[in-house]
Order: sequence, then structure tokens, then C-alpha cells
Amino acid sequence: MNAAMDAAPDATMDAAMAGERDALRARLEQICRGPQAQPGAARALATGHAALDALLPGGGWPLGAVTELYAEVQGIGELTLLLPALARLTRSGRHVACIAPPHLPYAPALASHGLVLARVLHVQAQGPRESLWAAEQALRCQAVGAVLAWPTGLDDRAVRRLQLAAEAGGSCGLLYRPVAELARPSPAALRLRLRPACTDEGESGLHLELLKVRGGHRHALVVHPAAAAAA
Repeated sequence: MNAAMDAAPDATMDAAMAGERDALRARLEQICRGPQAQPGAARALATGHAALDALLPGGGWPLGAVTELYAEVQGIGELTLLLPALARLTRSGRHVACIAPPHLPYAPALASHGLVLARVLHVQAQGPRESLWAAEQALRCQAVGAVLAWPTGLDDRAVRRLQLAAEAGGSCGLLYRPVAELARPSPAALRLRLRPACTDEGESGLHLELLKVRGGHRHALVVHPAAAAAA
């Protein structure tokens, strides 16, 4: 009797998860019937930060690849860093997918930085396995230009799955990962560590440490995401 009662909630949860998967798959299929990326058209997506673009092979965030961002603390501009590139994508007709973000994206702020809100997808996910599945599906859709995700506990195999999905869709995979996971090797094309920085004039910025750059070299620099996004 107890076993049957315990199984009922699990069955309900599995049915709900299956329904969410079907809904996401249908939504992506609808999106993928729209404008598609041109294969081989570009190797990178300009970041909107000239100094950073100059250090990255291709001149920006690598396309068809995974980038990992490790912020020492939340709320230092780690999302603002991406806004110029994401705004350019949405204005070009491609979508941006946010997979299970830790905080609900603030739509007015995204719009003020030039993002077309109708092309920003907010995907809920129940746990790491669902998040990984949703990120893979979104990366494979050529109408999705970038996928942002906040996974935990990924191993090499999981990152390789995302890498293959990004290659298939020609999209930009952007993973925010805990700093503690930097100790693990990763097949990601680009790995950056983010720290808060401040100029002598008191202007806030981000200290970026490029720890792994496929086809490039390790570097460090300071950028000012808020100023670049506002521009």
C-alpha cells in the first residue's frame, strides 16, 4: 500500500517532465522552421568588447562550440558581459535560450540593452539531467544563436555532448559554472574566470582571465560590461 502511494507522485512527476519535454521540442521545431544560420558563415560572434575580441581566435565568442564562464561571485556583471552579443543575435532574427537561470531574467533590462524579447526563450528545467537535455536540444536548433545555461556537476562526457550539439547547430554554448569546477579538465573551447575589478576612477568592471583558448593563448584583461552593453 505504502509503495503504491509512494509511486504515484513519481509517476505524476515523470508525466509532467515528459509533457515539458514535448512542449519544448514542439517550440524548438516551430522556431527552427524560421531563419537558419548559414553554415560556415562565421567562426565567432563579436563580444562587443574590442579588447576581448582582439584576444579571441575569430574575433569573438566561438560559434559551434562551448564557452565556460566561472564567476567568483554572482552579481558582478557576468550576464551583462554577454548582452552586446546577445542583442546582436536577436536583432539578426536568431533566438537566445536561457536554460534554468538561477534568477528570472528582468525583461525591461534586457530590452534596454537592445535584446528583442520575443526571441529570448526562458526554459524551466527540473534538475541537472533535464537542464542538460534542454541545452542540447536548443544548441542543435540552427535558429537559436546562443544558449545560456547554469549547470552543476558536469563531467567531460556531458560537456562533449553539448559541444557536439553546438557544432550541429552552429550556435554559441555559454555555460556559467561554479569556480570549484575549474579544477576539472574540460573539452570546452574557451574557459574564462571572472572577478570584480575597479578602476582608479571608481568605475566597476570585470577582470577576465582567459584560462583556455582553443587556437589562442592565455591572457588577462579588464572590461566594462555595463558601458559596452549600454552602447
